[in-house]
Amino acid sequence: MRLYLKYFLIHLKSVMQYKGSFFATVTGSFFTSFSVFLGVFFMFQRFHTVAGFSYEEVLLCYGIMLMGFSIAQMFASGFKVFDSMIANGEFDRILCRPRNEIFQVLAFRIDFVRIGMLLQGMVMLVYGLLSCQVDWNFPRVLTVVFMVAGGMTLFSALFLLEGAIAFFTLQGLEFMNVFTYGAIEHGKYPIGIYGRGMLLFCTFCIPYALVQYYPLLYLLGRADEWWNIFLPLAACLFVLPCWVVWRIGVRHYKSTGS
Repeated sequence: MRLYLKYFLIHLKSVMQYKGSFFATVTGSFFTSFSVFLGVFFMFQRFHTVAGFSYEEVLLCYGIMLMGFSIAQMFASGFKVFDSMIANGEFDRILCRPRNEIFQVLAFRIDFVRIGMLLQGMVMLVYGLLSCQVDWNFPRVLTVVFMVAGGMTLFSALFLLEGAIAFFTLQGLEFMNVFTYGAIEHGKYPIGIYGRGMLLFCTFCIPYALVQYYPLLYLLGRADEWWNIFLPLAACLFVLPCWVVWRIGVRHYKSTGS
């Protein structure tokens, strides 16, 4: 952890060398995600509920998903550029160092620009928490914490899987954005509104619903099952198959030879 903190400070000092550019980019990131918020706002001006969910409840849902996604994108963005690390031989050097290769890829890049998106998620989350009629108690507070942590872990696992696939394709695959950026686009509404087929896919294949839909129902008092609190932790198990694919890729990796 101490070594990662050193990497963190190095990246932070690097972006602070051009403070004007950094803050302008963060502001742009904030307003880019803010445009999605406006889209939700204008839709609810015409339709006051979506499958029984109010405007405030949708903002609460989207804020939680956006926070988890932006944290994952900030700290796991090294896997987004992993294909270039393979192409230019950077991964050869990683394998020669006495540290875990996943740790080194994580430390390779920390995308502080995503702070703008994270701030947007925090604003929406706070507004949703204050506006929704939630009967707050310790289990519901714990549910929110688990939802954010579970979302961060799930999206980090998807970025890890995207990096692992690059071992075999030698370049990034755009279709993986369907499961990351596409998921956050559709995740601004409770997943259950998309139908039973999508809900089953997002429960048993890529478990978005475990970090969003089922805990949200408990949070809003629409479900009484206590285990909904811990479903985001169950979603973290998705890391295991992604890690297995990564290990297979590492074992079959062939050096660039340059």
